[in-house]
Amino acid sequence: MSDPLRLGIAGLGTVGIGVVRIIRQQAALLSARTGREITISAVSARSKGRDRGISLSGYAWEDDPVALATRDDVDVFVELMGGEDGLAKDATEAALKAGKHVVTANKAMLAIHGQALAELAEAKGLTLRYEAAVAGGIPVIKALFEGLAGNEIKRVMGVMNGSCNYILTRMENSGKTYQEIFAEADGLGYLEADPQLDVGGIDAAHKLAILSAIAFGTKVDFDGIQLEGIERVSIEDINAAADMGYKIKLLGVAQKTGRGLEQRMQPCLVPETSPLGQLDGGTNMVVIEGDAVGQIVLRGAGAGEGPTASAVMADVCDIARGWSGPVFGQPAATLETSQSAQSQAAAPYYLRMALVDKPGALAKIATVLGEAGVSIYRMRQYEHDAPSAPVLIVTHKTTHAALEAALENMHGTGVLAGEPVALRIEEV
Repeated sequence: MSDPLRLGIAGLGTVGIGVVRIIRQQAALLSARTGREITISAVSARSKGRDRGISLSGYAWEDDPVALATRDDVDVFVELMGGEDGLAKDATEAALKAGKHVVTANKAMLAIHGQALAELAEAKGLTLRYEAAVAGGIPVIKALFEGLAGNEIKRVMGVMNGSCNYILTRMENSGKTYQEIFAEADGLGYLEADPQLDVGGIDAAHKLAILSAIAFGTKVDFDGIQLEGIERVSIEDINAAADMGYKIKLLGVAQKTGRGLEQRMQPCLVPETSPLGQLDGGTNMVVIEGDAVGQIVLRGAGAGEGPTASAVMADVCDIARGWSGPVFGQPAATLETSQSAQSQAAAPYYLRMALVDKPGALAKIATVLGEAGVSIYRMRQYEHDAPSAPVLIVTHKTTHAALEAALENMHGTGVLAGEPVALRIEEV
């Protein structure tokens, strides 16, 4: 049997401790599957004295993760600290420069610095792996790298933030407002220390940027993502969407078009009978469409100690087996600089608005939509006691530009009693 594969683990939070547990509990299984013993040489975290529910006395301790990354008795640096810059980036770069392979769960670092890190790793002939950075325990990176290697990928989309999916699902099931469920999720510890990373769509957009690079052979382009969070989704929208046969999800979509790379992370409506429409709670789902395979759906836990540590260990096992390959599926030097493209593909839209309750109000809105080339597919007007009348419209397929023009012109009709809400309906 080969020499042991020795790990240095930086970051001993939920995921880091999960990795330690797997290595201890599954030592014989890991050895049988990889042909090597997998061991831990040293660890690092912010606090040495914190009780983590497991003894770490058998491992060397480094206060400085950069020192850990460059130790002679470390073959693989496992970065689980998080953060796009600072110690995580410094230690990762130090590990690669010192000839160490790297496994990371850090989607923010990869989404911002992925190209430079890929070039460094490949120049050194080293492996940089990150299955745990996208969708927790779902092996979506390996699916793109391996199982779908013979496909031209047409589209990647999915729900990639469990906290947002939890909030939207709880709003629907409880009838409570966004603010009420946000407070509940925060109290349960479901949100990041900076909740905007979750509800603002930033966390999920980091993941989408990584998937886009692999799927379409482009440099990671986080700044090219059209980004909108879920803060403006109201319980009225959720109820109205359900009444029309849809669910609202924070949906990431990436596809290559003739205009460039289209990347969107925004609230969308999906049919309630679709796989994405039936996704509840904190679960993640990624849908991939390839020219040969058609559509495949990957569903599973998007976070948590076990699922994320499982993904980390998948990468560690690949390294133990001697696997190597380009960081983003093809050599970093061949990745294209993508041209960011706003969505011009026609799609149906959901519109919710309140109109002044007077004769002819709805006719004026219909006229504005028609003049912009937006055709109405379905419309509902609800009974009401308030001075304004709630109206729902689902359009036929139309372009984003035509819809924006119509919404702008609606303000001149004098019949709007509030700002209209417009959400894209994604075909799944």
